[in-house]
Amino acid sequence: MATRTRAPRRPGADAQADARAETRERVLLEAARLFRHRGYAATTLREIADAAGIKAGSIYYHFASKEEILVEVLDKGIQVIYDHVRASVEALPPDASFRDRLSAVIEAHLWGLLHHGDFTSANIRIYGQIPDSAKKRHRVIRRDYADYWDRLFESALAAGQLRSDTSTAVVRLYVLGALNWTVEWYNPQRGSFAEFVRQITTMVFDGILADRTAH
Repeated sequence: MATRTRAPRRPGADAQADARAETRERVLLEAARLFRHRGYAATTLREIADAAGIKAGSIYYHFASKEEILVEVLDKGIQVIYDHVRASVEALPPDASFRDRLSAVIEAHLWGLLHHGDFTSANIRIYGQIPDSAKKRHRVIRRDYADYWDRLFESALAAGQLRSDTSTAVVRLYVLGALNWTVEWYNPQRGSFAEFVRQITTMVFDGILADRTAH
């Protein structure tokens, strides 16, 4: 069988591809910012194009519709956090306790959430406003990430490290709900990120009441 040879790339093709990728990323960044602050319905494709510094018609060279931009913004808001979380857990020793694993997950979730603000905040702020068709497309990665947390809690429950009178689904909804809204009120000028994470994990594990048995 004859070996097929790859056609040589045109001079400048790599530069064109890089420029296109850079423009595409800029469109997503500006769309995330606009969606976060103005909402999905109130943001037009022309406004996104203007903010990205391209002509309105040129946006269709990168995206077929505003909904396609929306779904990519939403997906990226979850994916960037998911990547941080998995990398953090994979860096732990195999025999790490549930407390250590959950501490790592919480810290990684907060890091991704608070350091990619427009994407993550847009995801949280506008999810209830978007078309059902967009929710359906975005639900795949959203469900995958929720399943990751569910498996973590279910493993802890099976190992006897989670209270047996709790529902893992309720625990996941409660913890993720609390973590996600920190993007709206967290202020890095009020203390270090490490101290912030310590306070959050302490409340998740030990509650907010003083330990009366210590007295």
